[in-house]
Amino acid sequence: MKNTIRIERAIKNITQAELAEKVDVSRQTINAIEAAKYVPSAVLALKISRLFGKPVNEIFELEEGD
Repeated sequence: MKNTIRIERAIKNITQAELAEKVDVSRQTINAIEAAKYVPSAVLALKISRLFGKPVNEIFELEEGD
């Protein structure tokens, strides 16, 4: 699954740690999501999208084979 979290963080000028704190996960979780090594739960994806003020499908995108 592709995502634009790194870009969205840059736009809002927040670190992985700050994002993690706001959505109540570890910085390592955010890092793993950004690196496409971890697929977030629906609840976490919704929290992240709400924080960035965008629909989930603008932040997360299924890739071929997902």
